Amino acid sequence: MNAAIIFALLIVLMLTGMPISISLGLTVLTFLFTMTDVPIQSVALKLFTGIEKFEIMAIPFFILAGNFLTHGGVARRMINFATSMVGHWHGGLALAGVMACALFAAVSGSSPATVVAIGSIILPAMVRQGYPRGFGAGVITTSGALGILIPPSIVMVMYSVTTNTSVGQLFMAGVVPGIMLAGLLGLTTWFLARKHNYPRMPKASWGERWDAFRKSAWGLLLIVIVMGGIYSGKFTPTEAAAMAAVYAFIIAVFVYKDLKFKQVAKVLLDSASMSAMLLYIITNAMLFSFLMTSEGIPQAMAAWITDQGLGVVSFLLVVNILLLLAGNVMEPSSIVLIMAPILFPVAMKLGIDPVHFGILIIVNMEVGMCHPPVGLNLYVASGITKMGISELTVAVMPWLLTMLGFLVVVTYVPQISLWLPNLIYN
Repeated sequence: MNAAIIFALLIVLMLTGMPISISLGLTVLTFLFTMTDVPIQSVALKLFTGIEKFEIMAIPFFILAGNFLTHGGVARRMINFATSMVGHWHGGLALAGVMACALFAAVSGSSPATVVAIGSIILPAMVRQGYPRGFGAGVITTSGALGILIPPSIVMVMYSVTTNTSVGQLFMAGVVPGIMLAGLLGLTTWFLARKHNYPRMPKASWGERWDAFRKSAWGLLLIVIVMGGIYSGKFTPTEAAAMAAVYAFIIAVFVYKDLKFKQVAKVLLDSASMSAMLLYIITNAMLFSFLMTSEGIPQAMAAWITDQGLGVVSFLLVVNILLLLAGNVMEPSSIVLIMAPILFPVAMKLGIDPVHFGILIIVNMEVGMCHPPVGLNLYVASGITKMGISELTVAVMPWLLTMLGFLVVVTYVPQISLWLPNLIYN
C-alpha cells in the first residue's frame, strides 16, 4: 500500500512538469512527515551522508574533463584520425563518426557531450559530401550514446554509488560491450551506406594516417592515463577523474591552444552548474532510496518475485521492459538512482552478478537516450541538425533496432560484461 502511495505521488509531481530532483525530494518529505514517525534529524543527516562518498567526487571531475575536451579541439583531431582510417569504406565519413564517438566517449564520460563534440563537426561535413541529413543524424545520435557505456562513464559512477558496486570493475566491464556495440553500429552504418551507395573518400596513405594519429595522440593518451591508471592500481577511479580534468585542461590550453585563457572561466562555470544539478538529483535520490528501504519496499518486492517463481531469465526480461518504459519519461541518471535501489536487492537474491546487472542497466539507458519523448541525445541532435524530434525518431530506427538486439545479447550472455573484470581483478 505504502509503495503505491509513494509512486503515485512521484508520478503526479512529475506529470506537473516539475524537475525529477524536486519531485523526488517532495515525495520523500511529504510521505515522511505525514505518514511515518521518522525523526526530522535522520532526514537531515541522510541528506549529508548520502553524498558523503569518495566516488561521487569523480562526477564533477569527469564533467570538467569532458567540457575541456569538447571546447579544446580534441574532437576535431579524433575525427581526422578516424577519417584517415575508415574514410575509404562505404559511408566512410559516417563510419568515421562512429569511430570518433567511441574514441571521444573513452575520454569524456558523457553521451550529450559526445553528440555535441562529434556531431557539430561531422554532420555539416556529411551534408556537404552528399549524405542525407537524416542518415548523419541517425549515426551520431546513436553512436553518441556510447558515452555512457565506454568508460569512464558518469552513469557508471552513479550506479556504483547507489549499489556499492566497485567503480573500477564497472569501468572494466564496459570496455568489451562498448567495443562490440560500436562495431555493430558501424556495421549497420556500412550496410546502409553500401545499399544506398553513399559517398566514399579517397584512401589515406599510411603517412597521412600517422600524421593524423600524431596530432590526435594527446587526446588519445587520456584513455591510456585513465584506464591504465585504474588497471594498474596506480590510482582509484576518483583520482583518475581528477587526473583527467587536469590533463584535459593542459592539452586544451597549452598543447592544442584551442581554448583561450579567457574561456576557461566559462568552462569552469558550466561544469560547476552541471555538477550541482547532478549532485542535487543524487541527494534527493538517496533520500528516496532511504525511504524505500525504511518502508521495506525492495525486500517486499524481492520476496514477491521469489514467491512468483520468477527465475533469472524472466526477471531480467521484466527489468529490461521496466527500464525501457522508464526511458520514455526519464533521463539516465534519474532512472539509475530511482530504479537501482529497488531492483538491485532482487537481482542479488537471484544470484545475478552486480557488475553484469550494472552494464545491463546502462545499455538500457543508451536505448532510452535515443528515443522520444525524453531521449536526451535526440534533443541534442535536434539542436545541431535543426530536424524535428519525430523526423529524427524515424532516422535513428535502424541503429535503435541494432541496439535493442545487442541489449538482448548482453542481458543473457553475462560473460561479455564479466570477462575483462574477472581477468583483471581475479
